[in-house]
Amino acid sequence: MIYQHPLAYLLGLEGVALLRGWAGDYDREFTLARLAEVRALLANPALASHEGVPVGRAAAQDGYRQWAPTYDDGRNTLFDAEEPTVHEILAGLPAGPALDAACGTGRYAEHLAALGHDVIGVDNSPDMLDRARTRVPAARFLLGPLDALPLPDAAVDLAVCALALTHVPDLTPVFAEFARVLRPGGSLVISDAHPDLVLLGSVVPSPGPAGEPGLVATHPHTTGDHLRAALAAGFQPLRCDEPRHVPEGPPRPSTTDATPGPWQDWPWTLMSTVPEATRAFGGPRGLLQTVIWHFQRGPGRPTR
Repeated sequence: MIYQHPLAYLLGLEGVALLRGWAGDYDREFTLARLAEVRALLANPALASHEGVPVGRAAAQDGYRQWAPTYDDGRNTLFDAEEPTVHEILAGLPAGPALDAACGTGRYAEHLAALGHDVIGVDNSPDMLDRARTRVPAARFLLGPLDALPLPDAAVDLAVCALALTHVPDLTPVFAEFARVLRPGGSLVISDAHPDLVLLGSVVPSPGPAGEPGLVATHPHTTGDHLRAALAAGFQPLRCDEPRHVPEGPPRPSTTDATPGPWQDWPWTLMSTVPEATRAFGGPRGLLQTVIWHFQRGPGRPTR
């Protein structure tokens, strides 16, 4: 069981901001302002007396079943963060048999079909696949997990996997599967939520049957985690990007006397309580949102 407390989250943001100042990213005025905010947060009775919230752990299938009806409503800002780079990589690759792994509602299946690829989409969520079949009728969609793809060996020239690997505890078997279904010399293009963003609280909610708080199991894989799993499966890295989000304009004034609001609105409403500390989480260059890879499968037999 996860335990979430609004004061703990806010103090965590302030702590990261203070560490940034300690490392030299910010000046004396910034550090003293953070210390003053910490005192104000601790003095806020709505935060100090809050009992916290026990939060269950949910399977990815449950979370994405709930998310499927609104997944394409334009509110997922990570699409804007990773699509320009992924589209740029895909534009340079020849058309052929392509896999959209963890395809969801068919966002990349649709893009790959428009580029002339013969597309197979695989996902572990029947609800997402129903929407993908309607969205991309020219593609073929199959139910299956990332670590046991329902494809024969050397079936595709290209595999794309977008914003899904954070739900996988161990990347090694997944990359081995990508190597198995790719032909020698084939491309693997991956985007994933950056571990910094996961630690900031970007985790898919999945309330229980009675609406009780729940979160989809999420794993903040580092860049090194991706690279080690890829090298073990016989992939060679061709490109790695980590797009950042740099907020425009000055942060809004802090509202350290505010109430924390309902759990369903966390962590986003909590962030607005201390906007300057939240902005400092990513440092002066901005918050790392996603990590994007282009790998090429080597000529040898993939690791099984």
